[in-house]
Amino acid sequence: MPAGRHPDHAPLELERFVPYQLSIVSNTVSQAIADDYQARHDLGVTEWRVMAVLARFDGLSAREVAERTAMDKVAVSRALARLVAAGRVRRHTHASDKRRSVLGLTAAGWKIHDEVAPMARQRERELLARLEPGEQAWLRRILDKLMGEIEAER
Repeated sequence: MPAGRHPDHAPLELERFVPYQLSIVSNTVSQAIADDYQARHDLGVTEWRVMAVLARFDGLSAREVAERTAMDKVAVSRALARLVAAGRVRRHTHASDKRRSVLGLTAAGWKIHDEVAPMARQRERELLARLEPGEQAWLRRILDKLMGEIEAER
């Protein structure tokens, strides 16, 4: 029996396990994008994702940001605290529900977003360029279908 094999266990074949593969691709692409902005803006991956969501969906609560990103609420809360402290995100009380905080990008946040978003789009183009046009279309259809199923389950 090869070293490291356990006869009583059936370990996942991670290199063929779709969630693992998606995670590796996502983390690799996210880190490549992050390499473009981390040093320049002192911005982490979680902070950028929060900013990107708030750019697309202004006025969300912290809970809604966590839901839209499928990230841990504590990680989102920490990222938001850093972004608010840095003046990149504004937090104010909802007009009709005083218990709810509403979030949005500040002018400084928009300035960073408007610099980083084109870099992120370029990295996406570079990734997709590795696929034939038909493969790109299939990938988008598959991801749209999976995302739709995930949304429906929420």
